[in-house]
Amino acid sequence: MSYANRSRALGEGRGWQAPDAQPGIIRRIRQALAGVDEERRAVEQRTVTSVPWNTGGSLATPSAPPSVDSALALGAVYAASSLIARTVAGLPLKAYRNVAGRKIELEQLPSLFDEPSVQGDLFDWLHRAVTSLCLYGNAYGLITNRDGFGYPTGIEWLNPEHITVVDFAFVGPGSFLEPIWRWRGRMITKDDLVHVPWFTLPWRVRGLSPLAAYANSVTTGLGAQQFSADWFTNGGVPPGDFKNNAKVVAREEAEEISDRLINSIRRHRPIVHGMDWDYKPFQISPNEARFIETMKLTATQIAAIYGVPAERIGGEKGSSMTYQNVEQESIDFVQFTVLNYVRKLESAFFKLLPTRQYVRFNLDALIRPDMKARFEAYMMQRRMGFANIDELRDNESLPPLPNGEGESYAPLLQTGLAPEGMPSGEPLPPSESTLSEVLNLPPRRPYDELGVQGGGNSGR
Repeated sequence: MSYANRSRALGEGRGWQAPDAQPGIIRRIRQALAGVDEERRAVEQRTVTSVPWNTGGSLATPSAPPSVDSALALGAVYAASSLIARTVAGLPLKAYRNVAGRKIELEQLPSLFDEPSVQGDLFDWLHRAVTSLCLYGNAYGLITNRDGFGYPTGIEWLNPEHITVVDFAFVGPGSFLEPIWRWRGRMITKDDLVHVPWFTLPWRVRGLSPLAAYANSVTTGLGAQQFSADWFTNGGVPPGDFKNNAKVVAREEAEEISDRLINSIRRHRPIVHGMDWDYKPFQISPNEARFIETMKLTATQIAAIYGVPAERIGGEKGSSMTYQNVEQESIDFVQFTVLNYVRKLESAFFKLLPTRQYVRFNLDALIRPDMKARFEAYMMQRRMGFANIDELRDNESLPPLPNGEGESYAPLLQTGLAPEGMPSGEPLPPSESTLSEVLNLPPRRPYDELGVQGGGNSGR
């Protein structure tokens, strides 16, 4: 019977063994060795929890791109976006009207800029718009109030995370030509929405977010920053070696000594111990930690993305800084970075104002040279008739001259033509007073013409 069962089992591909059969010598040896290995592994597996330096290794790779809130925790992103937003929001804003091809400055700004938001002033309102452009690549404004002619007088900038758009259709509603906008799931008409995109792509309505485009750089910077915090909080390497030269310390006693040592190190208190103990701290240079180089590299990359000077946000500058380099860097920052944001906002505001009205940011306020250079520029402007005295005084926060004496735009440049009775080849005589010429003041009359009766010097 057993032979039949064995044959049937082997034919069906099943192993067969007698119920009461004993395993062979080789199988028993293997089982014994396997049991010893399992017992050994069970004994050797233990967790060391007494040391605080349990950090290190490669940076963790996040499963999703960083959000705006997490990206702002990176110092370089916050510094770059804050620098641009504060610079643009602090610029003087002036309004003009185009009349027959002539630019006429208005005495006051349009009503939109009097109180554009229920929260904050004009600076805060502009700051929100530029921050949205820097972080999301788009600025969305909801028109909340209009005047009697239908022009906006109030706009609230919305959170771009709450805005969705449908623009993937070929034609009709939901296409690039007729996008469908929704805010928190509610449809918004195009007339009530102000959209200012930053980096635009062909046949796409929304602008490209810089944080989404360079998510890897931001993630690397966040990882290095977190690694740095863990490094200095817990220690990247063991703080030192505490050794007893006289005996072998038991495990329980070593744990207690280690805890006491760690508490003293963290509280910056002196270490008190008996004889036969030797403490040797481990020294490591911060420059040897690669996360510092990673953080500087990330800041330099963020500076290149936003077009800001690298040293202002924690990056490194390639060349040494001099006065000329700093001045030229400030000019480049205005021309190649601030100017782009300013023109974007000016174009968007132009569509919201009455016909032939527009606003301009005064970029000259950002580049303020030293006093000698400023007054030399003032003299050139006055001589050429580009500005009058009152305008130049206003640049220095001075009141205008009385009786309208500083309103003249008459050029003061010498024409080079010889007066009557003087040969054309001879140079013109120099002016009597350079200061009077610049300020356009009448010359002083001599004392004798004023009828001043002298004292002891009258006869001289």
